[in-house]
Amino acid sequence: MQIYLVGGAVRDQLLGLTIKERDWVVVGTTPQAMLKQGFRQVGKDFPVFLHPHSNEEYALARTERKTAPGYYGFQVHASPEVTLEEDLLRRDLTINAIAQHDNGELIDPFNGQQDIQARILRHVSPAFAEDPVRILRLARFAARFAHLGFTVAEETQTLMGEMVKAGEVDTLVPERVWAELDKALGEQTPSRFFEILRECGALERLFPEIDCLFGVPQPPQHHPEIDTGVHTMLVLQQAVRLSEDKAVRFAALVHDLGKGTTDPEMWPSHHAHEQRGVALVKGLCERLRVPNEHKELAVIVTRYHGKYHRAEEMRAKSLLQLLEDCDGLRRPARFALFLLACEADSRGRPGFEKQDYPQVGILQAALTAAQSITAQPFVQQGLKGVAIKEAMQQARCQAIEKAIRLLRQH
Repeated sequence: MQIYLVGGAVRDQLLGLTIKERDWVVVGTTPQAMLKQGFRQVGKDFPVFLHPHSNEEYALARTERKTAPGYYGFQVHASPEVTLEEDLLRRDLTINAIAQHDNGELIDPFNGQQDIQARILRHVSPAFAEDPVRILRLARFAARFAHLGFTVAEETQTLMGEMVKAGEVDTLVPERVWAELDKALGEQTPSRFFEILRECGALERLFPEIDCLFGVPQPPQHHPEIDTGVHTMLVLQQAVRLSEDKAVRFAALVHDLGKGTTDPEMWPSHHAHEQRGVALVKGLCERLRVPNEHKELAVIVTRYHGKYHRAEEMRAKSLLQLLEDCDGLRRPARFALFLLACEADSRGRPGFEKQDYPQVGILQAALTAAQSITAQPFVQQGLKGVAIKEAMQQARCQAIEKAIRLLRQH
């Protein structure tokens, strides 16, 4: 039995990055021998085991053969005869196909170290084309390592384009698409994920609502970048700068979907795009089975980001209405996320990245003022039902007015 450290741990070590998890490949043994040593089997489709003490994953060396279209169409073969090189050959990218012996020696049959030095993402073998998830994984690695200068090898980009034309990405199940998107949103440069997918044609198939934003113009006085798709990517990157919360980043990504449905005769204006966008966001969330908290935040950001931008010119009554529409009084933590996504929208324009935005302060002050008014005093006055509600509305408007006045004085 020979055990090697493989994949991400070896790659990240060579890049000088912190190793988050370690995976091992075991050559020359059987499932029975692993179980005998106290390992616990977790893989149903192929033999993967958890170490009895460290809980790290140990997989038996295996080969894979394509038997049907899509992600699940594989026949897996694991046996003591499968070599380390054969196991590395089935991996996606050369930078992930390096193994390390416990004596520190690197086994690198596909020149992964060379590609790490050259900052290139390159497929290991033509078998890359057999698994459509690999397009998403490569796009995610591009998002993770963009800040280090990684680019995609030309032949790999070409191969991905051929896979898309062959309909491979159409076989991807929604859960897997969302899983990869969710991981991409956690990376340093998630905009790169979408750029890579767009370059090979996969964005149009997997995220048509985002793909159709590219080439749609906006008013240049508000949007020097003009192109709505470009704006969306800039907003996403501003969301990364402002928040680690992936729900904020997702809301930033989808906030302008309505602009993709504007009649070209109306360009560059996008009247009522917020309302049109809501149905598109809900449809995308339904299709990809996006978690509810992401969906709820994305919907309120899509519907009300235009009102956020007009906060400076709003009267107290309108500010209170916006707080109520966003359910900010009952859910202040989510309202704070709403403000972050909207701020990302403000800053996702060339020249606007570091500008002062009073909207955030105005809406935070309005929320604090409105929250300070409770029903108790009105109940004590003997008011009931609708009368309490009306009195609270009036008192909240006065409190908001006073708070905004004080804010402007300072």
